[in-house]
Amino acid sequence: MYKHILAALDGSPRTPLVLRQAEALARQSGAALHLCRAVNIPLGMPLEAWSLTGDELAARLVEAAQQELLDLRSTLASPLPGEIYVRLGRPAQVVCDIADAIPADLLVVGSHGFDALDRVLGTTAAKIVNHARCSVLVVRPPREG
Repeated sequence: MYKHILAALDGSPRTPLVLRQAEALARQSGAALHLCRAVNIPLGMPLEAWSLTGDELAARLVEAAQQELLDLRSTLASPLPGEIYVRLGRPAQVVCDIADAIPADLLVVGSHGFDALDRVLGTTAAKIVNHARCSVLVVRPPREG
């Protein structure tokens, strides 16, 4: 059914859940599992980071995200084919661009709560759902109770 699944991972607490869902679907369908992450300059960046040039800072952010995705990939039950993609930019745009480039048959993303700001601006997941050219699975945390 699927040949290429792209899991968009953001380093949030829901990342392991998104990865497990994507892994299960990749194993069921024999698909390659690609991992991606969009990075940008964090608001709470340490002061020493401001001494870096823009290119140095971008390179460090990308390098750290690549290592995080490599570490996450090593937690899979067994290896799956697929690549790791990290790009600097707005998350929804980065994820959709990578999905187009692969080309992905399915995008797997995490959801998050709708606070007042999310309702006005829209979440990254909602932007991906609205702009992706492939199917999108939005993974929600398990219901309590």
